[in-house]
Amino acid sequence: MPDMLVRLYALPERRASRLGPGISIRRAMAPERGIVLAWIEARFGAGWVGEAEAAFSSMPTRIHIAVHEGRVVGFACHDVTALGFFGPTGVEESMRGQGIGEALLIESLMAMRAAGYGYAVIGGVGPADFYARAVGAMEIPDSTPGIYAGMLFPDEAPSES
Repeated sequence: MPDMLVRLYALPERRASRLGPGISIRRAMAPERGIVLAWIEARFGAGWVGEAEAAFSSMPTRIHIAVHEGRVVGFACHDVTALGFFGPTGVEESMRGQGIGEALLIESLMAMRAAGYGYAVIGGVGPADFYARAVGAMEIPDSTPGIYAGMLFPDEAPSES
């Protein structure tokens, strides 16, 4: 999966939200760490939890969450695998199609722009068409596997003898 590049300086200041009723996007707070990490692990696995833990290690945190009726329904991180990188991000399967992923993406990218970045890299992209449409992301040639080369995965770890 290739990386994609986003020109943060070209993002509009504000755009109309497509969020469904009762859904809000905000930066996660340190006391919510356990709740958010448990939610991520249950839906997306241990690998993404490691990155989300890193997002809680700074102030302000580098993780935004989507909340609906008092519970987490989505998340997005930035500056966790490498500085200038967006991701990982995920939305509760039953809540997809309500603009949550796009809102989390834009909120995170705006936070990166406010921190002084001119560009953001979306690492190891899955839905390339979504990122191109939502924020004008462009594929970075020859970026696979990029920063993720040699990364350890739980199901690929050698067994102990």
